[in-house]
Amino acid sequence: MKNKTSLAIFENFKVRRIYDENKETWYFSVIDIIAVLTEQYDFKKAKTYWTTLKNRLKNEGSELVTNCDQLKMVAQDGKMRETDVADVETLLRLIQSVPSKKAEPIKLWLAKVGYERMQEMTDPERALNRSREYWQKQGRSDKWIQQRMMGQETRNKLTDYWSEHDVKKGDEFVILTNIIHEEWADLSVKDHKNLKGLKTQNLRDHMTEAELIFTALAELSTRQIADSTKAKGLEQNKAPAKKGGKIAKDARRALEKKTGKSVVTGENFLANKKSKKKLS
Repeated sequence: MKNKTSLAIFENFKVRRIYDENKETWYFSVIDIIAVLTEQYDFKKAKTYWTTLKNRLKNEGSELVTNCDQLKMVAQDGKMRETDVADVETLLRLIQSVPSKKAEPIKLWLAKVGYERMQEMTDPERALNRSREYWQKQGRSDKWIQQRMMGQETRNKLTDYWSEHDVKKGDEFVILTNIIHEEWADLSVKDHKNLKGLKTQNLRDHMTEAELIFTALAELSTRQIADSTKAKGLEQNKAPAKKGGKIAKDARRALEKKTGKSVVTGENFLANKKSKKKLS
């Protein structure tokens, strides 16, 4: 699952959240929301409250608990641990079960999060500007940002093709993406992230300019091959994915032969930030 994580601040409480790009949905830590509603700064007490409430809802036959997912988020000890999460719609329903003077403010806050996403869907330029500002704050060069955004446009055209030709968002997108990536990079997406020492971070946000270019070439080639063969569904799109990835692999190997340097590297922006801190 391709996703982005962040902390949202609601008054003095930190609420963990994660954005699933495949489903285009924000998921929030249920325990963190419970802590806000009950004004409980003790994580263990908030967790106990949620456990009790969850059992009561189950006994009442409520579907709210089954609508909650489990995803890995950074816990208090700094480790990635699975925790209950819910989307905005589920949380708004859950809030009705918790007597709290904070209910109305947090409803408005969650609605604002959803509204911002709706704005981005109707006006994609907002999302682009937000991403550009984020990368600039992270110290990325204008050249890198341009390549990252061009690569995302290529990616969007490919996923649009898949959506229009009976490939399901979620697992099937992940399967085809991994075929493309493993073919061009000789590494799966997971192995590439491990090489770079990444956990929840977006792999593309930590690619070098060359890695972004070859990823875009692989995805561009995949879409054009799929379009030329009118591929439909997961199985038919596996062949274009492999062929598109191979075109980029052949180009990568040709460049590596000329330069003597590997295109796929363990470089990441986290390492760059650490080195900058040491120099400052």
